[in-house]
Amino acid sequence: MSSKVYYNSACPVCNAGIKEQRRRMEAGGIKDIQWIDVHAQPEAVAEVNASLEEVRERLHVKRQDGRIDVGVDAFTQLWSQTPGQHWLARLFRLPPLKQLSRLAYNAFAGGLYRWNRAKKHW
Repeated sequence: MSSKVYYNSACPVCNAGIKEQRRRMEAGGIKDIQWIDVHAQPEAVAEVNASLEEVRERLHVKRQDGRIDVGVDAFTQLWSQTPGQHWLARLFRLPPLKQLSRLAYNAFAGGLYRWNRAKKHW
């Protein structure tokens, strides 16, 4: 079983970020990840025990062992696998920065989610 990334392509910011991350990973030889667009496949959210709105708001990664990472933890999981981004994963896993980055990500994701809803992207 490969890792799976659950993202929302209806959000232009999220979609651009995922396209870039996917490009980096594939350029680095990482090809065993499934990229699940919940805008196109809303039923897929059941695989991460989350609602569609939760996955629209925050990135989710389901690891090969079944563990699920959300938000900043999802990004650090991807960075830890990406050549040239390992240092980002280590940095954002440091205890003080981990807490601050979670707060910042959650605030940004919440604002971005509200903006997307207001713009009727879904």
